[in-house]
Amino acid sequence: MSGAPPLDDAQLADSVIPAGTDPFVLFDEWFAAAQGSEPNDPNAMALATATADAAPSVRMVLLKGHGPNEIMGGGFTFFTNAESRKGSQIRANMQAALLFHWKSLRRQIRIEGPLTEVSPERADAYFHSRPYKSQVGSAASDQSRPLPGRQAYLERVQELWAAHESEGKVPRPAHWTGFTLCPTRIEFWIDRDNRLHDRREFTRSAPDAPWSDTLLYP
Repeated sequence: MSGAPPLDDAQLADSVIPAGTDPFVLFDEWFAAAQGSEPNDPNAMALATATADAAPSVRMVLLKGHGPNEIMGGGFTFFTNAESRKGSQIRANMQAALLFHWKSLRRQIRIEGPLTEVSPERADAYFHSRPYKSQVGSAASDQSRPLPGRQAYLERVQELWAAHESEGKVPRPAHWTGFTLCPTRIEFWIDRDNRLHDRREFTRSAPDAPWSDTLLYP
């Protein structure tokens, strides 16, 4: 268009997301950068699930484990109350999508794949690694269910606190567990001016299959 400002060198540059790399290695690099730049919870991620009849739902959770050794094929792990709304959706439809959006870096990562429940031993270990007050708060909650008044929940918290304070830990509720997403698709995105964004998608057909990758139009 006549009179339009020229594109600068950054906009004209080729993709800076390397082809042929291991996406778990690239995730580690970006995650490390986010830990140094995000003011709060760089491990926060949007978790999208769906009911058995495909009605979607999304909320924020925290990443608590990741990498090629999380599960066969590698994965991304989070923990939750399996009797919550998201837990019931996961039980009905064992697949999900994750989204990391780091505004400080102007980057995002989208991850999709099937879910696998962690072992009871791992759920125990993580639950009891949390501060005592967090254990109490989780065990006292009927997450996502109607609450007649906040005082009812606080009374449960006080009762559980008193019952287990001498031990310094609360028995993990059987419904409190974790899930690992084993990705079949990971997309890395970098913001650029004028919507000339940089996107690279990594896909594989199975956990033991090699990754392939391609650039995507913004």
